[in-house]
Amino acid sequence: MTQSYKDLLQQREALEQAIAAARQREISEAVAKVRELVAEFGLTAQDIFPGRGPKAAAKPVSKVAAKYRDPATGQTWTGRGKAPKWIDGQDRNQFVIS
Repeated sequence: MTQSYKDLLQQREALEQAIAAARQREISEAVAKVRELVAEFGLTAQDIFPGRGPKAAAKPVSKVAAKYRDPATGQTWTGRGKAPKWIDGQDRNQFVIS
């Protein structure tokens, strides 16, 4: 017995809905179980996900001292990244901070 294309599409749609409902039900059960375990053992997010601490635990960013200064405006540049317009295309030796 062969089924028509429309029948198969309807079956697929019904199956996809059943899959989505089952997934949602299982997720809800898993979340409830996790919450129960967290409450039972007094766990924190850091206990469960140790690599995801607050940003304070990240490496501190070190500042780089300025190497160049524009005598007209006093603006500085570290020499890293894209050069500012006031120094771009010019001899940088004249702007070096001593």
